[in-house]
Amino acid sequence: MSRHRNVRGYNYDEDFEDDDMYGQSVDDDYCISPATAKLYSCLDHMRTVLGETVPDSVLTQAAMRCGFDPHKALDAVLSEDTKTGKNKGSKTRKWLPGLPVDAPHNKVDSEVVPKVARMTVSGKKQTMGFDVPSSDQIPSSIYRSNADEPSTVPTPGRSSGKARQALNIKAELEKRQGGKPLLNLVVIGHVDAGKSTLMGHLLYLLGNVNKRTMHKYEQESKKAGKASFAYAWVLDETGEERDRGVTMDVGMTKFETNSKVVTLMDAPGHKDFIPNMITGAAQADVAVLVVDASRGEFEAGFEAGGQTREHALLVRSLGVTQLAVAVNKMDQVNWQQERFKDITSKLGHFLKQAGFKESDVFYIPTSGLSGENLVTRSSVSQLTSWYSGPSLLEQIDSFKAPQRSVDKPFRLCVSDVFKDQGSGFCVTGKIEAGYIQTGEKILAMPPNETCNVKGITLHDEALDWAAAGDHVSLTVTGMDIIKINVGCVFCDPKEPIRVCTRFRARILLFNIEVPITQGFPVLLHYHTVSEPATIRKLISVLHKSSGEVLKKKPKCLSKGMNAIVEIQTQRPVSLELYKDYKELGRFMLRYVGSTIAAGVVTEVKCT
Repeated sequence: MSRHRNVRGYNYDEDFEDDDMYGQSVDDDYCISPATAKLYSCLDHMRTVLGETVPDSVLTQAAMRCGFDPHKALDAVLSEDTKTGKNKGSKTRKWLPGLPVDAPHNKVDSEVVPKVARMTVSGKKQTMGFDVPSSDQIPSSIYRSNADEPSTVPTPGRSSGKARQALNIKAELEKRQGGKPLLNLVVIGHVDAGKSTLMGHLLYLLGNVNKRTMHKYEQESKKAGKASFAYAWVLDETGEERDRGVTMDVGMTKFETNSKVVTLMDAPGHKDFIPNMITGAAQADVAVLVVDASRGEFEAGFEAGGQTREHALLVRSLGVTQLAVAVNKMDQVNWQQERFKDITSKLGHFLKQAGFKESDVFYIPTSGLSGENLVTRSSVSQLTSWYSGPSLLEQIDSFKAPQRSVDKPFRLCVSDVFKDQGSGFCVTGKIEAGYIQTGEKILAMPPNETCNVKGITLHDEALDWAAAGDHVSLTVTGMDIIKINVGCVFCDPKEPIRVCTRFRARILLFNIEVPITQGFPVLLHYHTVSEPATIRKLISVLHKSSGEVLKKKPKCLSKGMNAIVEIQTQRPVSLELYKDYKELGRFMLRYVGSTIAAGVVTEVKCT
């Protein structure tokens, strides 16, 4: 499970030497997997015999080949060293089987034993975990025993003979997914509607969370006086989220249905975290809107000031067309059909106005706390007497998977940046178009600098390639981390993304209280970017349906209008035209904590 967090602000120059880091001991924060613990134990035993005469990379490879048995690993290292000495007529050398004897050690350390880092930063607590690949993940060519034989070391996770031109990406995607297309799903809704509990319980019923972990959450939540939040803690991982009882950031994990591989994004519902919600919604293909069926609670979320309307409007404006409405907490109203009909009637009228087709909106009665109608159809007689439709999981499974822009030039919007333990650093984000392979050069915009892709990780699994739709972590080298910000776009150096501070766009104004005039200040939300901007010019007012120009150079714009405007940002931003890249051509405008407009980029102005 991963989370979108900007951790660039932290000081990594100390390289974890200070014992008291962010207010507590670093030692207390390490999360070491059982395999890693075995490796460390084996390495310690080998070091007591060999001292510092052999590189860590050699010992690590030997340990993994010998199943972490220190005695077998020692024999393997000593026998290889002896053989090398004989072959070369020299003293014992520090080398890795399969590499030339004079291979530089930094090549071994950086390429042969890649590290996959996971980081979560919350307040002052920092947690890290490192997964060392098992021996069957290391290319077999590394294990050549004859040092005189010419040898090349392929980039980790990438076969030596595979070039980008030779990769049939569509066939590879079909093979990787086993016929199951990828679906990016965001869960939205008003605060306290039960989104995290609903999806946490669904993940538990699917077996993505084991009983031991769930029991731990139950005990911890009871101790904290929040017994009903146990399932929410599956997705709300940070201490602050658990203390406050609300989701603050976008939690991300993966599960599978009968016909789909689903990337789940749990978005925050509180109005203070709408920018984080937009980040999640901008990366979604479909959405689940959760509403509270309790008396008065649905009304509070749906009426003015609630987030139900705003969330639905936002996801539709950001390109989501298929929506499942989970009418949650139905057990609290005794599964009454009248209450369900009342809620769906009010929602249906609004969602139609927001741009959703009735045929693409589906309503499912559920209970996140009891688990009814989540994974399997409910057997509660009070519900089955009037509802015979699908469970929530069945509805998610029936969503249509979108067509991915895998044939277009590579584009990835950065949602997080953090330091890797090895050379280089890591960025996370969703690939919006094209595909990427390890070993390739990519261009970062707007800094306009190239770097190398050293590793690709998808859901904590190291891969040699990834394609449009994947939420990945890239380990990159050859560039300073200081130059990368959340919101930067990595792209194909041969076909880079446009960068500008001025662009023209067609916008649709929502229910705004203050008319927009020339020079009006706004906050531009574009994927993971949140950038101060100004409405520089009011070009024209358009007809909503036909797009015909009704008025040129209007004095102001009021609610409900469709218009062409020119926007200027404080700093350069990476944009694409909507007609070329729908995924990269949409944006939202906010003003004083409210979303006032949605727009699409029609023209990029040179700066």
